[in-house]
Amino acid sequence: MSRKQMVRPGGRSARVQASVHTAVRELLAEVGRDALTVPLVAQRAGVTPSTVYRRWGDLQELLSDVAVERLRPDTAPEDLGDLRSDLTAWAEQFLDEMASPSGRAYIRDALLGDPDGGNAGQCSDYAAEQVGAVLGRAGGRGEDTPGVEAVMDGVVAPLMYRILFRPAGLDPAYARRLVAELLDPYGAGPSGG
Repeated sequence: MSRKQMVRPGGRSARVQASVHTAVRELLAEVGRDALTVPLVAQRAGVTPSTVYRRWGDLQELLSDVAVERLRPDTAPEDLGDLRSDLTAWAEQFLDEMASPSGRAYIRDALLGDPDGGNAGQCSDYAAEQVGAVLGRAGGRGEDTPGVEAVMDGVVAPLMYRILFRPAGLDPAYARRLVAELLDPYGAGPSGG
């Protein structure tokens, strides 16, 4: 079990995590990534460097932990009344957030400081939870829906690949096309973009 998974909600541990995360975000904005050090973060957070090292191991693991928290969605997916609209709006927002310079930096940090793959899995879980909410609403309206994994494979995976490895020319039309291809696999119905 990693250090990050042993944290209990509330109490000193939660306060330390919150103050250290805030310090990292503030310092990244003020001094930039290259000037960031564990002692600088610790001083800003009001803790000792040994507290940071004990909890996170090194700066990269700390940045990874902060990135995972920043990648957590803070709102439920928009409800536009039908699966195609909801999933398209979600995919466009996901692309916009993840393809932004800060989104790409958070993705890189989440992966780089994650030797056991837990942070990558957590980020994937965030997307799957959001997709599950969209599909659950559509199913509740009586619409036929693909499974969560089908959306992850057909929409999320290609978006993430393009964001990380082929970002040139990436635009909302690509997200719309992925959703249309998933929902209309044999060319039936409109295909946006």
